[in-house]
Amino acid sequence: MINKLISMAFLGLAMFCGAALAEDPPVSPDMIPGTHRVDAEDLIRLANEIPDLRIIDARVANDRAQGYIEGSVNLPDIDTDCDTLTLHIESLTQPVLFYCNGIKCGRSVKSARKAIDCGYQTVYWFRGGYEEWLAKGYPVIKD
Repeated sequence: MINKLISMAFLGLAMFCGAALAEDPPVSPDMIPGTHRVDAEDLIRLANEIPDLRIIDARVANDRAQGYIEGSVNLPDIDTDCDTLTLHIESLTQPVLFYCNGIKCGRSVKSARKAIDCGYQTVYWFRGGYEEWLAKGYPVIKD
C-alpha cells in the first residue's frame, strides 16, 4: 500500500513538472504605466520626427549580436539603473524608447519601468521588439 502511494505521488509530481515545462514563456504586459506603447511603424515615425530620440536595446550581448535596430544603443536590463541611463540619455526630458526580443521578452519591460522610476518623462516601449521588426522585413545591423 505504501509503495502504491509513493508511486502515485511520484506520478503526480512528474505530471505537474511536465505541465510546468510545457507552458509557454510569459508574455509581456499589454501596457506599462507611464510609457507610450509603439509598434515598428511608430518607431520609424518617432525616429524621423524626434531627432534626439534615444533607442535602447535592452537585450544581452548575445542577442544583440544576432542583429539590432539601427541607431540603438545596447544597455541590457540587468545593467540598467539610474546611473547607467544617464550615460546614454542626456536629460530626464530626452525621449527614450526601449525594445528587446518581442512579446515573450521582459527585458524592455524592466528597463522601461526603471526609466520611469528614475524620472524620465517621455518613455516609449516597443512591445513587439526585434521579433516584430524582423517579421515586417525592416533592416537590421549586424556587426
